[in-house]
Amino acid sequence: MEFLVIGIIIAAIALVGAAALLYRARGRRRPVEQPPRTPVAPSKAQESPSGTGGTATAERAPPAAEPVSVPTAAPAPTGTEPLLAEVEVPEPTAGRLVRLRSRLSRSQNALGQGLLMLLSRDKLDEATWEEIEDTLIAADLGVGPAGELVEKLRTRTRVQGTRTVDEARALLREELVALIDPSLDRTLKVEKHAAADGRPARPAVAMVVGVNGTGKTTTTGKLARVLIADGYTVVLGAADTFRAAAADQLQTWGARVGAYTVRGAEGADPASVAFEAVKEGHAMGVDTVLIDTAGRLHTKTGLMDELGKVKRVAEKQGTVDEVLLVLDATTGQNGLVQARVFAEVVNITGIVLTKLDGTAKGGIVVAVQQELGVPVKLVGLGEGPDDLAPFDPEAFVDALLQ
Repeated sequence: MEFLVIGIIIAAIALVGAAALLYRARGRRRPVEQPPRTPVAPSKAQESPSGTGGTATAERAPPAAEPVSVPTAAPAPTGTEPLLAEVEVPEPTAGRLVRLRSRLSRSQNALGQGLLMLLSRDKLDEATWEEIEDTLIAADLGVGPAGELVEKLRTRTRVQGTRTVDEARALLREELVALIDPSLDRTLKVEKHAAADGRPARPAVAMVVGVNGTGKTTTTGKLARVLIADGYTVVLGAADTFRAAAADQLQTWGARVGAYTVRGAEGADPASVAFEAVKEGHAMGVDTVLIDTAGRLHTKTGLMDELGKVKRVAEKQGTVDEVLLVLDATTGQNGLVQARVFAEVVNITGIVLTKLDGTAKGGIVVAVQQELGVPVKLVGLGEGPDDLAPFDPEAFVDALLQ
């Protein structure tokens, strides 16, 4: 009898233990793996722009944790990063240059005020006119334009007898505005092309070119903000493939305003990226494709030839409507040498002058226009994301003379 009781107790303990183990096994949960997000990539080009270059891909850039005023390079997106939660609304471009006039006038004060003091002297002798001409040349106006302006001022002051500061300001304003030439077409060719001759509508294409250190990538990002502020849709092409930080930086700029970025592997053929960017712009039906190119010294023939290739390959998808040359206003006359070489290679259609708020050499606006025969279309007046402004000759001159 005792053995029977002991057997029943052992069997009961075994049953309880088995039940407990089964309960624990059912209660244990396996971790759920998050599937990786598949990056968006355009199809391969029908015609390969290069036999050796890498294939370009397009990705939606991740946002920064918090918006900051000046974007910095961001890491490449990973499969677990969140989609863009908030898109910034850029400052409207209308009147930007007027609103930034005080900043411009502070840096240009030596030029404008110096000329006004000279012109309002009681006696305008030969020495004074030479001093006026020297001031203009020092402001990078150029020898030719400076001499032209001095002759006009001498003639008018002789006839009108200008003496007061207000009279001198009115006279100088009129002549400077005429020299900058407000009749030049400064509109950006960024309107989407309508369907015609059986061809579908296609985006306008703009390339941004220049030497190292002029701020091309930043300018491209700011230009995207300018266009989006004015109601355009934009695709960015990161064709500076030799500097990984450039593609990351451009992608960050684009992400903050909802612009799509097409980029390639580091060291990929820049022409391939340009080709894919324009192709992706077609597919997405955007208004404008902006292509950022690598900085290159104007003295390096091979690199300049490569720039021409980028333009030719991009044009396999449609015309390149704008080629904007970014010049650092602080480089002065050396910038004119750069501009001349770039214009020979890619047919410059407009100038973007950066760092114009940090120099008293505002005469470069006149000099570069006369040198290339193309207008200054945009000016950079600070480090903020919305400190790129459409160039307005009258607002610019007013800032010089206020």
